[in-house]
Amino acid sequence: MAHSSGTAPAGSVVLEVGEDTGVLIIHGSAAEHLREIEISPAGDPDAPRTHVAVRPRALPDGTVHAAVYAGLAPAHYTVWRDRSTPHGSVRVTAGRISEYDWRP
Repeated sequence: MAHSSGTAPAGSVVLEVGEDTGVLIIHGSAAEHLREIEISPAGDPDAPRTHVAVRPRALPDGTVHAAVYAGLAPAHYTVWRDRSTPHGSVRVTAGRISEYDWRP
């Protein structure tokens, strides 16, 4: 799948936050530009994974690099460094925006 490599304009991501969904933002750096970061429900390394590319995102105070996962079911998720190595874990809560820092 091809990805736009430009900066995502302000307002370009719809964040579905509600009673049954949460959002995860993984903060990266310019070094991760277009890197596909996979997440999956924790506890099952063979569970289906969701992936999003790290992109520059324009904010009023400047540009940040982040992968944004909207509309996630509330759960504990594994963040994958590669196909077989976890980078860490994060809990996504309904009605909230959760954040994970990928940066060194």
